[in-house]
Amino acid sequence: MVEFYCLLVFMVAAAIVACETRDLLGAIISFGAVGFVQAILFLMLQAPDLAITQVVVEVLTLVIFIAAISRATRVDTTAHPLATSIIGICILIFIVIVTIQVLRFLPKFGEPLLRVSNFYFENGLKGTGAANLVAAIILDFRGYDTLGEATVLFTACLGVIVILREIGKKKK
Repeated sequence: MVEFYCLLVFMVAAAIVACETRDLLGAIISFGAVGFVQAILFLMLQAPDLAITQVVVEVLTLVIFIAAISRATRVDTTAHPLATSIIGICILIFIVIVTIQVLRFLPKFGEPLLRVSNFYFENGLKGTGAANLVAAIILDFRGYDTLGEATVLFTACLGVIVILREIGKKKK
């Protein structure tokens, strides 16, 4: 459980660095650290499908951002007035207080709120006629979810191809 909270603190610190640094490549790396730690947290919560999706989306996002930064300036030249920083700190303090209050109501780690997994185990094979339980859950009980995830991945791949394509660009 201590590891879980340490990773959460690391994510918050990396997010703050991503928002406050003027080096855009450093901001992208910090942003990527947040996403990869999120994937680790998904693994700790025994959700490997979410972890795999998170890693794929994170890698694609990082490639797109790094490609965009390599073609533009690397340093943020916009001004950050003091009032904006004070408002940001106030919002951060508010979010931390609300998060602490919400975390008090969560169940203990490892005790899920939903008991739907028991239904899957009991009715998965006989209710769907699938050859194995994993296929029954992914393709039958959670079929629309799987279709949505596949659509997101396919759309992300198309976006990367369109952005990084060399053929069809106008010659200058």
